Amino acid sequence: MSAAVPTETETLPDVLDAGLGRGRAGAERTCLVTRRTLPPAAMIRFVLGPDDTVVPDLRAKLPGRGGWVTATRRAVEEAVRRRQFARAFKRQGVVAAPDLADVIEAALRDDLRQGFALANKAGCVVTGFTKVESAVASAGGVAALVHASDASPDGCRKLAQALRRRYGDAISGIPVVNDLSNAELDMALGRDHVIHAALVAGAGTTGLLARWRRLRAFRGEPTTSGQAGASSDASGVPGGVQDDGRIDSTGASASGG
Repeated sequence: MSAAVPTETETLPDVLDAGLGRGRAGAERTCLVTRRTLPPAAMIRFVLGPDDTVVPDLRAKLPGRGGWVTATRRAVEEAVRRRQFARAFKRQGVVAAPDLADVIEAALRDDLRQGFALANKAGCVVTGFTKVESAVASAGGVAALVHASDASPDGCRKLAQALRRRYGDAISGIPVVNDLSNAELDMALGRDHVIHAALVAGAGTTGLLARWRRLRAFRGEPTTSGQAGASSDASGVPGGVQDDGRIDSTGASASGG
């Protein structure tokens, strides 16, 4: 039976807490919007800043009492629209920015970039089309495939075929991360022209994928590979960036490493 959604005029019970590590270990929290109880990992904590502005606390470690919302864009937008933060904190003047969901998504995207940097330092990232293809075919295989969001569909398709040859029907268990652009991957990894990459097993990969799943869940997007290797082509232009740096507007193959 689903929990009742509180109305805009209804007073919320005291659902604030002091954050992770300051209460019962593993205790579930109550969402301000749905009133459902969920593990903290599936939620986002919010606290009030000095000026009574609602501040997202993605690590759930900021001081002060905070309220929790299900970690989806839809739930955060509902919390702002219904003025749930003011009711939860029980004080006048609480300000929740209209673009609060956008602020959170940008922070989660930054968190993903940091995850790539940490995984790279841990030696878990393989870059370059040829090296990625070899990693997929290797005995150890890969834990995930990475494409720049503006990568050429042709390169993505070829790596998807390599992934299917290696894993067969189990391909759906290999995440395909294509949320960051070529420029963002370059910055995160400290390398030039990163179009395709692979993640190999390790603690760095585990942490990176946890951050990726959190971003995707917030957006309401799947975290299974589905059509592995399909390019999202965020540039809005047919084709995308090839591994040799050229723009492919026809889908023609270009070699690269």
